[in-house]
Amino acid sequence: MKIYQLLTKQTVKAKLAVSTKEQTLDAVIDLLSPLVDNSQLETIRVAVKERESIMSTGVGKGLAIPHAKVSGLAINFAAFALLENGIDYSSIDNAPVQLVFLIVGPVTHNSEHIKLLSRISRLMNNDDFRETLYACPNEEAIIEAFKLEEERYFN
Repeated sequence: MKIYQLLTKQTVKAKLAVSTKEQTLDAVIDLLSPLVDNSQLETIRVAVKERESIMSTGVGKGLAIPHAKVSGLAINFAAFALLENGIDYSSIDNAPVQLVFLIVGPVTHNSEHIKLLSRISRLMNNDDFRETLYACPNEEAIIEAFKLEEERYFN
């Protein structure tokens, strides 16, 4: 599965204005609201925050990848936000986070979940790609950047 295929104009946000980790998590989870019902959204919120309480998903280089496996989901969902300003996210490198990629999926699809996390990590480890994302003016440009990078990197 391609990462960009999980992203839509509704689940991507350019220039998200938040100032705390809690606001960031809530805002990125809320991007999934057009795709799931309110009950599922709240289940996702609890699962992501529980996972985050175990260990920060701030993986370094300005990136956080909050994620969770969620009971009741049948497919994977993703959301991405480019924050207006870097925020303290308790990242492993203590650097502010400005790129947030949320991935949630079914409890029963563990290997697929791990593959998606790995793919996101590999894409986002590229300094030039992160710079491309920072320069994206809108949601469409972000999705196109993911599509081009994935086609270049994985083909």
